[in-house]
Amino acid sequence: MSAPDRPSDHGRLLTGVAWAVLLMGLWLWGRDITDGSGASSAPTTGDVAAVGRPLGVPLPPPHDPVEGAVPKRVEIPSLGIEAPVIARGLDKDGAIEPPSFDTPQTVGWYGDGAEPGAKGPALFVGHVDTETEPAVFYGLSAARPGAKVEVTRADGTVAEFTVDDVQVFTRERFNADKAYGPRKQGRAELRLITCGGAYDRASHSYDANVVVSAYLTGRKSGGNGGT
Repeated sequence: MSAPDRPSDHGRLLTGVAWAVLLMGLWLWGRDITDGSGASSAPTTGDVAAVGRPLGVPLPPPHDPVEGAVPKRVEIPSLGIEAPVIARGLDKDGAIEPPSFDTPQTVGWYGDGAEPGAKGPALFVGHVDTETEPAVFYGLSAARPGAKVEVTRADGTVAEFTVDDVQVFTRERFNADKAYGPRKQGRAELRLITCGGAYDRASHSYDANVVVSAYLTGRKSGGNGGT
């Protein structure tokens, strides 16, 4: 994804406004985040540009949910993403706090939601850029179904996920239930979320959010093979 051509002094404002869109959706949906009530059980097929699942891309069967554990690191080898994960809570307005701009290469995990590997969707959020440089999820929109996501957890195991859907949700048609609810009930799932779409010079913001969905397909102990 190429960076928008914009004055650098608008960068922090741009990202802040885009995050406000994302966080408002999370705030609205957060009342049901732990039990998934009211969530969509089927994939949404795109308000702007849904990659979905291309024909001919075989996906592995899901692994049964495992005991949850706090995430410590996330890797997406096909995108060259490797980053530490820190827990984030809600701010005074009831929205999830993104990682600090002082640590743009860090991924935030909504710590009051599902732990990766356990039943339900675990939420990972990251900045796409700062006023001076690309951030941790700068290349996230290039993810494609079949890509592997590995989450190293505090118990020493690695939860292995497979991407099954990539979507871009417009600001106007953003639906938090469809974006963050479970795609299939009973699975262990993962959401990777950042800003995306086009840069709107009038509002100094991106006009959409990239939402990558993945589901648990394996678990291994730290580099010793699968279980």
